[in-house]
Amino acid sequence: MANVIKIKKGLDINLKGKASDVLLTGRQSDSYAIVPDGYNGIIPKVTARVGDKVKAGSVLMTDKNRPEIKFVSPVSGEVTAVNRGEKRKVLSIIVKPDAELAYVEFGQKNVSSLKAEEIKEAILEAGIWPFIRQRPYDIVASPSDTPRDIFVSTFYSAPLAPDFDYIVKGQENDFQTGLDALAKLTSGKVYAGVRKGSSIKAGGAEAVEVEGPHPAGNVGVLINQTKPVNKGETVWTLNPDDVLLIGRLFNKGIADFSRLVAVTGSETTERGYIKTIAGCTIKSLIDGKILEGKEHLRIISGNVLSGRKVSKEDYLYACDNQVTVIPEGNEVNEFLGWAMPGLGKYSMSHTYLTWLTGKKKEYVIDARIRGSKRAMIMSNEYDKVFPMDILPEYLLKAIIAFDVDKMENLGIYEVAPEDFALCEFVDTSKIEIQKIVRNGLNLLYKEMN
Repeated sequence: MANVIKIKKGLDINLKGKASDVLLTGRQSDSYAIVPDGYNGIIPKVTARVGDKVKAGSVLMTDKNRPEIKFVSPVSGEVTAVNRGEKRKVLSIIVKPDAELAYVEFGQKNVSSLKAEEIKEAILEAGIWPFIRQRPYDIVASPSDTPRDIFVSTFYSAPLAPDFDYIVKGQENDFQTGLDALAKLTSGKVYAGVRKGSSIKAGGAEAVEVEGPHPAGNVGVLINQTKPVNKGETVWTLNPDDVLLIGRLFNKGIADFSRLVAVTGSETTERGYIKTIAGCTIKSLIDGKILEGKEHLRIISGNVLSGRKVSKEDYLYACDNQVTVIPEGNEVNEFLGWAMPGLGKYSMSHTYLTWLTGKKKEYVIDARIRGSKRAMIMSNEYDKVFPMDILPEYLLKAIIAFDVDKMENLGIYEVAPEDFALCEFVDTSKIEIQKIVRNGLNLLYKEMN
């Protein structure tokens, strides 16, 4: 492999509850949902009405400012609710599924014979476009743009993350078709980050071998270490699971939103993968698979560092392929916890003696902040886990002050909140760093557009 990236800065948090490479049986989800909050940079405009009969691939809503971006039903059935919050904000659109799924037929297409505009139109029409994100701003990509390059990381490195090598088995043709389609949408190259030792093939893409601790699997690291984003440039990014969606669209001619979701976490009794459809209920994934009698649990759609807190009655976010269950920790009271030896507790800084047990030890970490919020401490602790060629503390201060010139000079255009997840984990100041970055990107997008 021509290109190799070796990441030294970072942190692998060895948590208990990894998913085994086995297929579990999940319960049938009694409803599915589109949750607009899962897509950054859009203003939802609902087109479906309660009582409408829809097929998988039928349009439920569009982006108000870019109506060509459609959001479609992942299943066939009946629209049962359009839930709204304050100021009539759209919270979710609920669909009750049919016993047998019916799909909107978009027609099988040979990617090699299609032009870029035809591929773009097919992805837009099938409602798969919202899975393509752009940098700068980490928002749903604009169809009117032609990206300089497209980046796909073919593995996940976050704690308890699913193994894409297992997920892609039997779907290699769809993955390759997806990459071939993406290659026609850019004037540059498709870069595919591949974990060292992986069997994944990325034909037609510029393969980059990546090794090192988390966040080695983040697409932001791939961008920063290959071709950083400068002002005025646009690149697109995708999760590898979403490349499969594009491939299935052209190979099958339908919008097939099925995916393997990893059930992980120390508070689960069964750990593995469940075949389901994007937007399913959380309870359909974890019922019967969490410890009985446990009430204080944190359920997360996604991974423990950048996922979203949900309840059993909520829905899996469309871009997530993992649900994690860990202790909440709010019922725990420790006497002089900070002064005790801390046997069994995790610490990056070797505060506790458990670091002597080696890197193979698995830890159970709850959701407590473990400390009060305080002023940002310029101690270079972020730099130890941040492998990008960016000064994280200075960039955060520029975002807080909303100094646009400094934000641009410090690399705001090539980052996303997930790139700062480890900084947030090790932060002694207990600052919500990812939230700061997200708000900064949103404000900058409004300022520049």
